[in-house]
Amino acid sequence: MATRAITGTITGFVLRTARESIPLTQVAMAEALDVDLATVQGWESGRRPLANIRAVDLLGMRRRLAGRGADAAIIGMLDAAMDADRIVRATLTRTDGPHPLAEWVHTRDTAHMLAWALTGTRPPSLARIPSPRRWGPAAASPLLPAADRSAFFEQLRATAEAAPRTDPRGVLLHRQALYLTSYDKTPEAAAWTAQALHARRGLLARRGWTPQWAEARSTATALARLGDPVPLLDFIERAMVDDDEGEAANLNYWAYWLGGTPLPQSDDLFMRDRQLAGWDPVTLLRGLTYGLHHAPGYVDLYAHTMWALLTTHPWLPQASGLLVRDLTERTERLLDGGGISERSRRELATVNYVLRERT
Repeated sequence: MATRAITGTITGFVLRTARESIPLTQVAMAEALDVDLATVQGWESGRRPLANIRAVDLLGMRRRLAGRGADAAIIGMLDAAMDADRIVRATLTRTDGPHPLAEWVHTRDTAHMLAWALTGTRPPSLARIPSPRRWGPAAASPLLPAADRSAFFEQLRATAEAAPRTDPRGVLLHRQALYLTSYDKTPEAAAWTAQALHARRGLLARRGWTPQWAEARSTATALARLGDPVPLLDFIERAMVDDDEGEAANLNYWAYWLGGTPLPQSDDLFMRDRQLAGWDPVTLLRGLTYGLHHAPGYVDLYAHTMWALLTTHPWLPQASGLLVRDLTERTERLLDGGGISERSRRELATVNYVLRERT
């Protein structure tokens, strides 16, 4: 098995992207960080994982890069890249001990880093940053070699099947591993994932909050990713609408997923907090506005979440004029188009009305 895939490839590519955003050559980067050229080359290639350096040195590196003008969004992705590298490494090497997917609830940034390495899809948070012109064989993404991607997905499917569902960590491992298998678009893999997800559809019939709420949500969103939006629409109706705990769980999960919760969570129980404490509603509204996913099913989940957020925090339209203007324009485009459910149309109309009346 190639060693490239089990070291620090993703983090190294993000570091190279940060360097190029300044821009600096590798030689200039080495001088700026007071290390030798071989060290920079090792970090960027993944041969010398950035995660292995001391925390104080990593902090200093971030600050020096920022001081030199590196894009803040790229620097902010380093932690997610290290998370993604750890998940890839643990999955491919099958090392002893808990799998990283059983240790913490990963965020959208980690998922996007994994998607970048597994599908070549550039994270939306980096979309505004132009890709530098490169000469020669330099890679345009941290895409893993085909053999490593195949081995990763094969082992991930085995991990999902073997995960015990009798304790919170096993449930977390199963749902996160199964969700990530939906990134594999080969026909055989897609068929396996669809069958595995459909086997869990019984979860979607449960109403309101249950200990399996997060697993049901992941199942429904993964099925939507595979082109079947109906389970996600059903999940919204059964597990959120008119259920305070379900609505709170959805807002808490979104806030965490979009980076609005500062502390990592080791299991899904944080979603039960009906006080909606520990996260900033403005950050969540911003993430929903600029991350709006137009795919069938997903757009309905976004629409309902925005409606619930503004219902819970009616003061939000006064928080940011620019954000409200952008969201108003986006909701109007959705209302003028098609592809959304009747519930979403009603909720988006309410959102649009609130935005206009309270600004």
